[in-house]
Amino acid sequence: MLSSRSRHATRQQWLYDEIRNAILDGRLAARARLPATRDLAQQYGLARGTVTAAYLQLVAEGYVSSTVGRGTFVSTHIPDAMLQAGVKSATSEFSPGRRTGQLSARGRDLARTIFAMLPPAKIGCAFRAAQPDLAAFPLELWTRIAARRSRISHRSMLADGDPRGYRPLRDAIAAHLARARGISCSADHVQIVGSVQQALDLCARLLLDAGDQVWVENPGYPAAGQVLKAAGARLVSVSVDGDGIDVAEGVTAAPRARLAYVTPSRQAPLGVLLSLARRMQLLEWAATSKAWIFEDDYDGEYRFTGRPHAALKSLDGHGCVIYAGTFSKVMFPGLRLAYVVVPDQLLDAFAAAMSLTARHAPIMTQAVLADFIAEGHFGRHIRRMRTHYGERAESLQTAAREYWSGVLELSTIDAGLDVAARFLGAGDDTEIARRAAEHEIETRALSSWAAGRRVSARCKGLILGFATVHPAAIRAGARSLARIFEEFPPSGA
Repeated sequence: MLSSRSRHATRQQWLYDEIRNAILDGRLAARARLPATRDLAQQYGLARGTVTAAYLQLVAEGYVSSTVGRGTFVSTHIPDAMLQAGVKSATSEFSPGRRTGQLSARGRDLARTIFAMLPPAKIGCAFRAAQPDLAAFPLELWTRIAARRSRISHRSMLADGDPRGYRPLRDAIAAHLARARGISCSADHVQIVGSVQQALDLCARLLLDAGDQVWVENPGYPAAGQVLKAAGARLVSVSVDGDGIDVAEGVTAAPRARLAYVTPSRQAPLGVLLSLARRMQLLEWAATSKAWIFEDDYDGEYRFTGRPHAALKSLDGHGCVIYAGTFSKVMFPGLRLAYVVVPDQLLDAFAAAMSLTARHAPIMTQAVLADFIAEGHFGRHIRRMRTHYGERAESLQTAAREYWSGVLELSTIDAGLDVAARFLGAGDDTEIARRAAEHEIETRALSSWAAGRRVSARCKGLILGFATVHPAAIRAGARSLARIFEEFPPSGA
C-alpha cells in the first residue's frame, strides 16, 4: 500500500520514492517480485509510462533487477548497512546538533550562528532591529534600472569578474565615501564582498593565527565575536562607556593584541559615538603595536541631525584601519552587497583570498547598484530616509514616554535603525524578550550582547528597532510590551 502523494512531488518521483523506501526499510524483501507495470498503473491511476520510468530508475540504481518475460524483482545485492536506513527527511538531516562530534572546534563556533535560519515571515514587525523600511525603498525605480541594464549589458558580463568587484561600482563607492564619510581612497582600495561578516571572516583568516588576541567591545556585536573565535582568535572583552570603547582598558588587558573590532560611528548596541580622544588613542595603539583595526560602519549613513560623523578611517595616517560598510541596511537586506576599504599592504592578499573563497559577488547586481549610485538615486534615497527614520524614532520616543515611563530608559535617538533601552530596574530581559515574541513582538535582550557570565545591570534591557515599523504599529507594540512589563516587572519598576 503506497502513501498519498505530496502535491510537490511528480507522480514518477513519488512512485520511485515509495518503492525505494519499502526496499530500504525491509517491507519489500530481497527477491520480492514487484507488480507488473500495467497492473500497478491501473491500481493507482497512473500512466503506464510513469511506472515504467520509475522502474527503470530503480534498475539503474541497483535496487531492483528486471528480466524480460519474468518480471521485476528486489535486488539481492543491496548492502546490509543500507537496509532499515529508510529515506531521511530534509528536516531530520538539518536538525541542530546532529553529528556535531564530527565538527572541528572552529566548526562548532561557526555553527552557533545568532542569525535566523529562515527569513522573517512578516515585514514591518514591531520592534525588529537592524532592518530598513523595505516599503519605502524605490523598488519600481530599481526595477527599471535593472531592466535597462539587462538590455544593454555586454556578453562580458556573463564571464568571470574581477575578484575586487565591478570597477564602476568601486569608483562610485570611493567617490561617495569621500563626500559622506571623509575617507580618501581610490577604487583600487575598495573591494566588494557579500557582507561585512564575510569581510571580517576573510580579514581574520588573513591576519590572525590561532591564539592571537583580539579586542571586542563589551557589550558588542555577538556575531563578530563568533566569526573571530571561529578563526582561532582569543577574544579580549573591552568595556564601552559614554565615549565608546575604553582604549586604556584594552591596552592594559592585551597590549599586544593583533586586531581590534570596533563600531565607532554608532556603537553596537549602545549607540554611543567613539570620542575624538579615544579615536586618537586607538590609532596610536594600533600604529605602535603594529595591530589592525576593523571598523564596522554598519549604519553610520543614518544620522538624523547634521551630517554623519567622519569615519575613524578618515584619521588613519598609518594604514592600519580596515573600513567596512554595507548596503544591506542602507538599501535592503536581499541585495547582499557590502564593501571594504583595504590598506595598501593588504590589497593583493585580500583580492587573492576573495578569489579563492568566493571568486566575486554577482556582477549584474553590482552593475545595477553602480548605476543607482552614479545617477544620484542613492544619495537622494539616503537623504529621504534620514527624515523618514527620524520621524519614526520620534514616534518611538513618544510611545516610550507614554507607556514605559519608570520601566525603560531610552537615550536620545539621533542616528541608526534601532535603540538600546535600559531597564531602570534589574529585569530579566531574556524572559521578557521571549514573552514578547509569543505576542508577535520582536525584540532582543540587551544582555545577550554582553560578554561574561555576570552581566551588569547597565546591560539589562531591550534592543528596539523602529525604522521598519509604521508609527501606528509602534504605538500598538508599545502598549503590548507595557502589558508584558506588568506581568514581568523589572525590579524597581
